[in-house]
Amino acid sequence: MKAEYLQRFGGIARLYGQRALGSFSQARVCVVGIGGVGSWAAEALARAGINEITLIDMDDICITNTNRQIHAMQGTVGRLKTEVMAERIRAINPDCTVIEVDDFVTADNLAEHIKREFDYVVDAIDSVKAKVALIAFCKRNKIPVIVAGGAGGQMDPTQITVADLAKTIQDPLAAKVRSDLRRLHNFSKNPARKFGVECVFSTEQLSYPDGQGGTCQAKAASDGNMKMDCASGFGAVTPVTATFGLVAASRVLKKIAERGARAERAALMDSSEDRSQPPVAGDQAEA
Repeated sequence: MKAEYLQRFGGIARLYGQRALGSFSQARVCVVGIGGVGSWAAEALARAGINEITLIDMDDICITNTNRQIHAMQGTVGRLKTEVMAERIRAINPDCTVIEVDDFVTADNLAEHIKREFDYVVDAIDSVKAKVALIAFCKRNKIPVIVAGGAGGQMDPTQITVADLAKTIQDPLAAKVRSDLRRLHNFSKNPARKFGVECVFSTEQLSYPDGQGGTCQAKAASDGNMKMDCASGFGAVTPVTATFGLVAASRVLKKIAERGARAERAALMDSSEDRSQPPVAGDQAEA
């Protein structure tokens, strides 16, 4: 690690340890969906010294993103989210390799965009079809993935938590994704079994726009599939969407640090076993 990197991220080393920082300095993380959740996750990962960050999204920044997305400002409206987020990350850490993928993930392009070399994937998209395809692809290819549930319609970030995707509650998006994974990708239908995929979600009861300028906690029959978008659907606020992204990033950092520690312990054990082996007869003769 370069001296400037160590200076820039010394606070990370003092929290996670020097060994973990070494793992972060080599890690590759992909964030899919650079919006109200993903933009904050990407920011947090950059500020923790992650070596390579891939950003996948095809949307441009809309003025109505201002309430929840870190890159939405007066001078960035109309620009690609990946482009603006990449600029932020490079300003945070000039040594970070940032890969911009201006596309939406689909079942047809996952093999092109989601690399097996990724140490982690952050799913921050709100399309059920795309989420299901991404999660199934990552599980099939043994790529660690953390899923963000629905972050709209909530005001209380203290109710955000993490559980296996099979065990979430009070989250319609996660419930639909779970159902489709079982129906389309043979994930276990046994409610007692876990999927092995973490999900960030909230236990807060959702608030829906009532169509008359107020909110209510009952979904109108005409609402269809509610989601956050530029002009309608769920309302959203930064303290909640950012917390979703920050919690996802914190889990990624924890898992990468733990994996690095396990790898180091395994290497030390292998080295110790090698040293404890008695020399073979030929080696003794040469000695």
